[in-house]
Amino acid sequence: MLAGYSSALWQVWPLIRHKGMKVEFAPLNIPLARRLQTTAVFQWVFSFLLLAQCCIGIFICLVLARVWLLLALYVLWLYLDWETPQAGGRRWEWVRNWPVWKYFKDYFPIRLVKTCDLDPQHNYIMGFHPHGVLVAGAFGNFCTNYTGFKELFPGLTPYLHILPFWFRCPFFREYIMSVGLVSASKKSVNHVLSKEDGGNVSIIVTGGAEESLDAHPGSVTLNILKRKGFIKVALKRGAHLVPVFSFGENELFQQVSNPKGSLLRCVQERLQRIMGLAMPLFHARGIFQYSFGLMPYRMPIHTVVGRPIPVKETSHPTQEEIESLHQQYLGALQELFEEHKERYGIPEHKSLIFI
Repeated sequence: MLAGYSSALWQVWPLIRHKGMKVEFAPLNIPLARRLQTTAVFQWVFSFLLLAQCCIGIFICLVLARVWLLLALYVLWLYLDWETPQAGGRRWEWVRNWPVWKYFKDYFPIRLVKTCDLDPQHNYIMGFHPHGVLVAGAFGNFCTNYTGFKELFPGLTPYLHILPFWFRCPFFREYIMSVGLVSASKKSVNHVLSKEDGGNVSIIVTGGAEESLDAHPGSVTLNILKRKGFIKVALKRGAHLVPVFSFGENELFQQVSNPKGSLLRCVQERLQRIMGLAMPLFHARGIFQYSFGLMPYRMPIHTVVGRPIPVKETSHPTQEEIESLHQQYLGALQELFEEHKERYGIPEHKSLIFI
């Protein structure tokens, strides 16, 4: 994966030289708070891109060092704990309250916007749109306690679902579970929504990794027309559907041009089908300069939570019922976008594109 991101920088650098672009360095007299914000986001980007590989490397080093007792204990722990990511995870409020997340939130900044109350006697599926490159808005709002989710939606507990692959990485799995991340498997979603007295929220980034390949600034393209699994689960569990749109999510990075049909896009899509992971070649700014790097731009993110769509529990939903609810969801998502787009800098003539 690192090779892919390195190649992105190598593709960007000739463009910088060709255009005669000067490297704009950050001034020395930046306030301490902003430096802490940059540090907080740097550790998050590092965790997203490289921490899993580092944890695997540590595990291999332990094997080579023949620390057999420690390895045996951890392998036993993995065996006993293997299903936890599919059984609600193991969040640790202390980690979610780390001060580093406040600085992370303030870097962009990230803001959670409520449009109406959500009754904690129900379970919900929140469809999060768009994926963006690194899903910063979803992490900041639902994996930390600094954007006010508890205060805005009292009685509700958010669970952000990610690819099951990440929970197979030793040590790394413990860290990501501590902030409230859980597996995106069907079993995991069903477990979260099985709470009889309500109060659980499954947050599903419905566009998936594939949608990140369309995460260009100004893009409002959502990969959702064929994504109906979450609709079926909502019907089977009677979980109310809530559209969520994160304005600014696609503005955080530039991405190497990859239009449909291009060689780069074909390679990316093939790798995504093989590995389950998309590899957008993105770039933005650096730590000490503003011209290029893998740090996101300081662009505001406004994550707007829409009105719930009531769903009646149906043990065996028909295809017609799934299609009908899917269309209702698309309509609600489009309405949410249209209602708020001008407030958050989207031109009036732009509308969502569903693919």
